[in-house]
Amino acid sequence: MADPADALRGAGEESHSAHKKEGFWALALGSVGVVFGDIGTSPLYAMREALAHSRGGGTDELAVLGVVSLVTWALILIVTIKYVVFLMRADNKGEGGTLALMALAQRSLGRRSRAVFILGVVGAALFYADGVITPAVSVLGSIEGLKEVPGMGDRLAPLVLPLSAGILIALFMVQSRGTASVARLFGPITALWFVTLGALGLLHIGDDPSIIRGLLPHYGVMFLFSNGLLGFVILGSVFLAVTGAEALYADMGHFGKKPIRTAWVILVLPALVLNYLGQGALVLDNPMARVNPFFQMIPEVIYWPVWLLSVAATVIASQAVITGAFSLTQQAVQLGLLPRIDIRRTSETQAGQIYVPQVNTYLLIGVLVLLAMFRSSSGLAAAYGIAVTGAMFVDTLLFFVIIRYMWKRPLWQALAAVIGFGAIDVIFLGSNLLKIPQGAWLPLVMGGALVVIMWTWNRGAEILSEKTRRDSVPLIELSEILKARAPHRAPGTAIFLTSDPDMAPVALMHNLKHNKVLHEKNIILTIVTAETPRVREDDRIRIEPVNEDFKKVFITYGFMESPNLPKALGLCRKLGLKFDIMATSFFLGRRSIVPSAQSGMPLWQDKVFIFLMKNAANPTDFYKIPPGRVVELGTQVTV
Repeated sequence: MADPADALRGAGEESHSAHKKEGFWALALGSVGVVFGDIGTSPLYAMREALAHSRGGGTDELAVLGVVSLVTWALILIVTIKYVVFLMRADNKGEGGTLALMALAQRSLGRRSRAVFILGVVGAALFYADGVITPAVSVLGSIEGLKEVPGMGDRLAPLVLPLSAGILIALFMVQSRGTASVARLFGPITALWFVTLGALGLLHIGDDPSIIRGLLPHYGVMFLFSNGLLGFVILGSVFLAVTGAEALYADMGHFGKKPIRTAWVILVLPALVLNYLGQGALVLDNPMARVNPFFQMIPEVIYWPVWLLSVAATVIASQAVITGAFSLTQQAVQLGLLPRIDIRRTSETQAGQIYVPQVNTYLLIGVLVLLAMFRSSSGLAAAYGIAVTGAMFVDTLLFFVIIRYMWKRPLWQALAAVIGFGAIDVIFLGSNLLKIPQGAWLPLVMGGALVVIMWTWNRGAEILSEKTRRDSVPLIELSEILKARAPHRAPGTAIFLTSDPDMAPVALMHNLKHNKVLHEKNIILTIVTAETPRVREDDRIRIEPVNEDFKKVFITYGFMESPNLPKALGLCRKLGLKFDIMATSFFLGRRSIVPSAQSGMPLWQDKVFIFLMKNAANPTDFYKIPPGRVVELGTQVTV
């Protein structure tokens, strides 16, 4: 295999050159649409929920000042300091997100750590759980603005739920067509949304200019203490203001650090703070507005345009989460956390434009179930937040590994950073756990189910690999046997796919045993997943001759790349290995799995693994192999 350091440099150069092709401000504008969509829709419900949970329903001055103070400092401490300043420095060759961070941590340790692996699995599962709730709560939160339409709210209220469901169904239905054609509008629309948020805030700060005191942190502390245990519950609602913060890190590879940081500091953070100040001033001036302060802010003359803009912003935020789930699935499959799954490209020019039909279907079903169960954004807000706080806590723990082992900082510095950020995460996580009876149990159940699936698939694949290795013959040993007893030779080239290049593939042994032939050229092909997002074309192929009969070929892909074997094998010509792909036979081993209670995993887990195995994408489609050139040979294995 190519030197990992060279592969890392290649990935970094590729990412850097991709960002240089677009102007800095174009990237910053693009990041506003993708990265900040989720956090940008929080003003629709965050202030309302925090005030509703406070003692007296948020009617007194300290409640309003306290909530504004807590929201402001949550944006500063969690989003600005933790993610923008610190975590964005821990990038895996330009890429961020829990799985990228897990791969980076594994590489920093120089070995495979079970603890790091489990953290990565938990973080990924919680992201999926968040991905189901975000579209539902965001779109429903904006559509509920119909209830506040002056003079028409009561008549329009029954339309909220069906209209929300219709918009979400339409959003998921268009995913297969790709978003490349409309994605360029995301940035300008969301930027207009943030400008509108800031303008509405400025318009209402004058209602009670004393709201500016809410920028002082001690009002938040006083408010929490005055509410006692209830103050701890309120923190769970305050956290709604920073949901989406992890998107800054997860989408870093699409736009680069500087454009995201610039967009946050110049546009997003000021707009959010101004809007929350404006909502606070409005409630101080008119306590009745606390029922739905955001929509009460909108002047009647521009109500419909702003409402439509809010709907567009929530649809864009939902789109970013759906795309993120597709991207995470691709990474999880490449890293061996999920079985092969049908991943389709929707753009020939943009690598990130993919569509995963199964994930799209599961997300749509999940979203519609949530709408039917909770029926309002207030109900969904109770379920929202716990998955995000859990994912953020996972990021913090993985960050410890980066500081200590990658950046080689002293133990006390690593502990100080993790304890500081971890304390904030644990406080918010604890406050969200109190919402379990109101619906927070749902994302925990969904996340737990996904952890079981990922753990089962990974463990089952390990057991399968160990059993196959025990029952196989070393390739070198087979070569010596074939020299002594030469089989009949078939013309052409045979390629045998295997995960263990040192052992004779099952398909090769069956071909010799039943067909009693050996091709003139035999390639033992192994797909390797690097712990980097992408691999340079120059480092894609490595050829290792065994003898005249066999050659080992290693094809390396980054965890954000989709395998394409014919394209990769075309690179073999440069390395002196020439063959006609349409005159080559690909031999695949198809394993029939039989559960066993005596060995490996518990019987129920064996059955889950077998179900996943049966529903995995066909390797012919997954690796883009010409179907007419594939020969499948089966064997039975007990796990």
